[in-house]
Amino acid sequence: MKRLSILLCVMALVACGGNQTASSPTLDEVFISRRSIRAYEAGRTISEAEVRELLTATQNAPSWANMQPSKYYVAIGDEKRNAVLELVGGNKERVINAPVLIVSTFETAKSGFFRGNPVDETGDLWGAYDNGLSNAYLILKARAMGFDTLIMGMRSADELRKLFEIPENECILAVIALGYRAQDPNTPSHRPLDEIVKFY
Repeated sequence: MKRLSILLCVMALVACGGNQTASSPTLDEVFISRRSIRAYEAGRTISEAEVRELLTATQNAPSWANMQPSKYYVAIGDEKRNAVLELVGGNKERVINAPVLIVSTFETAKSGFFRGNPVDETGDLWGAYDNGLSNAYLILKARAMGFDTLIMGMRSADELRKLFEIPENECILAVIALGYRAQDPNTPSHRPLDEIVKFY
């Protein structure tokens, strides 16, 4: 009788998923849990292999005629990371514990150009658009991997260019902090859908 009771308990655990490993989050769960994080846990690290996996995901982002203009410069070592911290303005204290800082750029005169000429009035804004798509893949993949991010527009582009020897034909858009959230932020309010969408 005792053995039967144990067997029934084991079967109940299996039926309830007691022996299953944690599954990956759904896309909706990634969307809902991703936030711009302004406080990171101290002392935690992210490996180069993990950052490579993360940035590999960005290569699946669409771009104009598959031009793939986005480039990334990863400050993962203390020397470069500390140097970048001095170049992100008022965000320094917010991301001081983020173990990785990533500089996001795009090559100009590629997306939105044909034979060296812009195809419409948008010009290099198509490069910025493509870089934004690539960055979106980055931050969503980061959340799926259990990491958190903050995209920072406050940055000293000239100093970052010198620090990483970024070519003049690349436009520096943002610095992205990568780490682990120290606290759960509030969910921001969103505009009503009908304010931003029109159906015809």
